[in-house]
Amino acid sequence: MKAIIPVAGAGTKLRPHTYTQPKALIPLAGKTILSIIVDQLHEAGINEFVFIVGYLGDKIQDYVKEKYPELKAWFVTQSERHGIGHAIQLTKDIVGDDEMFIVLGDTICEYDVKELLDMPCSALGVKRVDDPRDFGVAELGEDGFITRVVEKPQIPKSNMALVGIYRIKETSFLFNCLESNIMNQVMVRGEFSITDAIQCMIQHGARFQPYKVQNWFDCGKKDTLLESNATLLKKFGGVISPDHNFENTIIIPPVSVAEGCDIKNSIVGPNVTIGEKTTISYSIIKDSIIGSFADLYDIVLTNSLIGSDTEVKGESRSLNIGDNTEIDLGES
Repeated sequence: MKAIIPVAGAGTKLRPHTYTQPKALIPLAGKTILSIIVDQLHEAGINEFVFIVGYLGDKIQDYVKEKYPELKAWFVTQSERHGIGHAIQLTKDIVGDDEMFIVLGDTICEYDVKELLDMPCSALGVKRVDDPRDFGVAELGEDGFITRVVEKPQIPKSNMALVGIYRIKETSFLFNCLESNIMNQVMVRGEFSITDAIQCMIQHGARFQPYKVQNWFDCGKKDTLLESNATLLKKFGGVISPDHNFENTIIIPPVSVAEGCDIKNSIVGPNVTIGEKTTISYSIIKDSIIGSFADLYDIVLTNSLIGSDTEVKGESRSLNIGDNTEIDLGES
């Protein structure tokens, strides 16, 4: 069994943050998006991982090697982004005939990984949504198996969205369908889709069961990322590193504070995640994500996403600031 995690995307909807770091490494509820995914799979017994990297891929590689030295990890570079299907096809020589557990690099779900691994046939993670037009969609037959999958249909025949979790037993079958689609230029919006490859498998006799995840957290845009951060903090509680310095400060849970933070004369929370070695003084922060090595002074922030190595001084604002930025909101 090999876990495949595509993290080659540029994360354009989260710019300016993704100019300087991959979306998968953005802090979320005391971890990173990537670490939440890896921890779920590793705790279920998966030890072999293939990371498909591209944009800022060296940061992904350094992070995995530092945080997960016990894993057997491969890194495959997707030099040109032609979609998830193309990305998965690049892992063929590494995966061989091993079974695959594919999780998209921005997919955070609440589910029982072991239960999904124990299913007797291939399975796709699904979740009922109000408007499935922006997702892959699974149509179910009377026997409960998936009869058809369609990528981003304009007129959906089902509201069961594919969440980005794929348990594949017939590995060679998937690679053959991917290769056929690439050769025949079967594309959706200019990209090779894994959904089309799975549909190819279904048409040729493969059976897929739906697996309904309990929760699906959207990490694709600033507002939904902040909502996911708040939901995860409320659900699992914040973690405050013992390596910190709080002085005349009020913490309103849930809050996650990484190691080495120095917070003085401030109110922090609720629903705040703070990266390591960040300094906050004379400020009020709520419903926000603050990166590492940031310096906030005399500021009131709400619903804000602040990058790493950032300096912010001034007054009340709602901000979306990337890494390596200095902002002074006070009067000159």
